[in-house]
Amino acid sequence: MSSPPIALINARLVDPASRQEGRGGLLVSEGVIRDVGAGVTRDSVPGDMRVVDCGGDVVSPGLIDMRVFVGEPGAEHRETIASVSRAAAAGGVTTICVTPETTPAIDDPAVVDFLMRRARDNAQVRLLPVAALTKGLHGREIAEIGLLGEAGAVAFSNGRESVRDTQVMRRALTYSCDFGALIMHVAQDADLAGAGVMNEGELASRLGLTGIPHEAEALVLDRDMRLVAMTGARYHAELVSSGMSLDIISRAKAAGLKVSCGISINHLTLNENDIGDYRTFLKIMPPLRHEDERLRLVEGLASGVIDVIVSDHCGQDVEAKRVPFAEAEAGAIGLETLLAAGLRLVHAGQVSLQVLLRAMTSRPAEILRLPQGRLAKGAPADIIRFDPEEPFVVDPASLHARCKNTPFDEARLQGRVKLTLVAGAPVHE
Repeated sequence: MSSPPIALINARLVDPASRQEGRGGLLVSEGVIRDVGAGVTRDSVPGDMRVVDCGGDVVSPGLIDMRVFVGEPGAEHRETIASVSRAAAAGGVTTICVTPETTPAIDDPAVVDFLMRRARDNAQVRLLPVAALTKGLHGREIAEIGLLGEAGAVAFSNGRESVRDTQVMRRALTYSCDFGALIMHVAQDADLAGAGVMNEGELASRLGLTGIPHEAEALVLDRDMRLVAMTGARYHAELVSSGMSLDIISRAKAAGLKVSCGISINHLTLNENDIGDYRTFLKIMPPLRHEDERLRLVEGLASGVIDVIVSDHCGQDVEAKRVPFAEAEAGAIGLETLLAAGLRLVHAGQVSLQVLLRAMTSRPAEILRLPQGRLAKGAPADIIRFDPEEPFVVDPASLHARCKNTPFDEARLQGRVKLTLVAGAPVHE
């Protein structure tokens, strides 16, 4: 992308990478940040630059979302690269990592190449493919990690399905070390989870729904930590949803293992009570937990045990959601509400803005080894401007995503993205 030079002035600059914050501005040209800081004012800006007076709004690095479902190829009725990138830009997300659950799965370099070519033609934001860890996502045969990495895959995942076979998982972790590859995994024991559709507990019993215990996640996660200790691999737990899982991650980090973990914005801001009268838009996997667990997860974010916040954007069409709760498909969209929902925690005084943005910008960039996620001279000009106080009501009809299954339907949120730059080019304004 290329765009005329632009200057953002009179802004509240928040840079989670350096943990610095202050008033000032920044200059952008040729896709990179040329200058940043208090010295960038209206008087110092060259005359040929477009000047945007931010009026005290926050200017930060663009968000990096490590877990986004893109239906293309194979499920374009749910989402396309074009529609998901418009949603991302509107939500201040400048980089998306797409899950390998396409049809066919991203288990062949040709599919990686297809996605990257389609992204060049149709995406407004940066699109990074996450390739399949096993062929066809079946969990039996390891995919060609080396070739997929050369083709452009930034990490390897088995999608929503955990690798059941411990020997296969051990071999995959061992093989990944030869390439320094990042293994991303959703931990859930399929046998223990069974036909569960929500969190196991009193509410599930009262609703007459089958529950999924915390242990279904913890058992697989504990197994994986032991395998990481054996192999020395880089490992990222894509979605944690309980304090039990946080304890496992915390011990692994204390032991010096190269592990990190992520959490969906839904598990930080919603709980099982939000399901109410069988609201299928709140059916997600792993399931929403008890309020006590949600508060424990917020503490995990504030303390740094949780590294990354993701939208876990997963569009589902009407036919998949307008059915009884137990029969509905799991998943919710979230790109456009990711930042505003996260700001709920800031407004409640549970985490600082620095902590929230670090988990959405610089920390994902560190894990994926990307140059984005920072406000510094020479860094890619992936930047957003937003007003953290501006209120709005979520109207599904106004969202850019192709499907409208948002768990924040008609919710009152604060935090409006006013400008999104990708490589210095405005993609949302």
